Amino acid sequence: MIGLGLVLALACSTVPPQEDRSQFVAISEAVPDVILEIRYFSTYNFVGDRIDGYLAPKAYLTKEAADSLRAVSEDVIGLGYRLKIYDAYRPQKAVDHFVRWAADIPDVRMKPYFYPDLDKSVLFDQMYIMEKSGHTRGSTVDLTLFDMNTEKELDMGGTFDWFGPESHPDFCGNPDTGEYDAEAAAANPRGLTELQFRNRLILRRAMLRHGFKPLSSEWWHFTLNNEPFPDTYFTFPVD
Repeated sequence: MIGLGLVLALACSTVPPQEDRSQFVAISEAVPDVILEIRYFSTYNFVGDRIDGYLAPKAYLTKEAADSLRAVSEDVIGLGYRLKIYDAYRPQKAVDHFVRWAADIPDVRMKPYFYPDLDKSVLFDQMYIMEKSGHTRGSTVDLTLFDMNTEKELDMGGTFDWFGPESHPDFCGNPDTGEYDAEAAAANPRGLTELQFRNRLILRRAMLRHGFKPLSSEWWHFTLNNEPFPDTYFTFPVD
């Protein structure tokens, strides 16, 4: 199934569906207040190299997702924050790069920074790496909050792309009720403080208010509820 917007765009085009970028916009144009730190254009990511398909430090989303993200931005600016984007649309070429890297078991250059508690051989089985990503459909974004008062990222108690339970939204608490679990935090050497847990909730609640849904394993990852291309995995580069 191809989204209606893409069908209409292709009516006047010979571009294959997965290569058509006409329904996408640059986040920095749609949401001028965002800060970009595109990790896969840099070498500071779990692979340790620039990722295939990232030819520029830019971020794209479908028009619908970008519109909703602009509403989130306006919301959090009123609270003293700005959105900081790590990744958004991700070309299939990048996902293929992750898969090749995960199969190269000896390459553990970035293990101390992103997966110190895991043997690299389990990344497929535990679904940290998969052959398809929701990012490739164009309506998923990885982000955090930047505190305008401290001029630093808000302390979320963990880094983007950390492979482990510490990244789960329900780590040390219930994100739906907002209840912090002090006992669970005390029992884990990387347990969140109550402030860190509540900082994650600020981002989560703002995203949910404006039509995004969370992922159960990553506090930074959100997908538009009514994504326009739920079955199309795009291939055009980030350039």
